[in-house]
Amino acid sequence: MNNVKLYGNKDGHNLFVQMVDDHDLEVMESEAVRLTELAGHTDWCIAAVKVEDWNQDLTPWQSDPVFGKVGFGDGAQKTLDMLLGEVLPQLAEELPNVGENLANAGRHLPNARKPYICGYSLAGLFALWAVYETDAFAGAAAVSPSVWYPGWLDYAKDHEIRVPEVYMSLGMKEEKTRNPVMATVGNAIREQYTLLESAGVRCQLDWNPGNHFVDSDIRVAKGLAWLLGK
Repeated sequence: MNNVKLYGNKDGHNLFVQMVDDHDLEVMESEAVRLTELAGHTDWCIAAVKVEDWNQDLTPWQSDPVFGKVGFGDGAQKTLDMLLGEVLPQLAEELPNVGENLANAGRHLPNARKPYICGYSLAGLFALWAVYETDAFAGAAAVSPSVWYPGWLDYAKDHEIRVPEVYMSLGMKEEKTRNPVMATVGNAIREQYTLLESAGVRCQLDWNPGNHFVDSDIRVAKGLAWLLGK
C-alpha cells in the first residue's frame, strides 16, 4: 500500500487508522515513541494513511473557504469507502493479529477488537464523522478536530454515534483566533462533548496548552493512550 505507512508493532492486537498529511508524517515516529511511553506497552500498530487533498478528501460536504482561498469538498465518503474497502482488508492480510481481530469482529465474537480511527485537525473531524457513518471502528480520537466546520453540529445532532468511546482534545488558545468561524471551535467542541455524553458514550475532552499548531504528535499520542485504557 503506497499510501499507508506502519508504525509500532506489526504483531500488535490494537490497530489505529490515522489520516495524515506530510507534516503528520514528519512527526509519526515521535508520536509512536510517546504512545509507547504513555501506554506502557507496544501491543498496537498505527496505520498512517496519506491524504492527497486535505480540504477535499476529509470533509463530508462542500463549504466556502474559511482561511485563504481554498474551499472544502465532499470527498469524505469516498475516503471512508477506500478505508473500508481497500485499506482495512489489506491490513488484515498484512497484520496477523489485526486480521484475526477483524475477522472475529465480523463474526461478532466476544472480545474481538475493531480498529480505532484517529486524526488531527480536519482529519479529527473526519474521524468523528466516520464513527457517525459506520460501526466498523471501536472508537475514535479526534484531536484538535475542526468542529467549527459549517454545518457540523447540525449533522451531529441529527445522527446517532456508532461507537462506544470517543476522545477529543483542543488547544486552550484555539478559540482565541481572530477568524470568526474558527473561533467557534471551543463552544462547538463543548457542545459535541455534551452530545456524546447524552448518547451514553464513554468520552474524554482534554485541554492542552497552546494553539492549533503545537505538539500534534504528543496530543494524538495522548488520545490513543486513552483509547488503550491509559
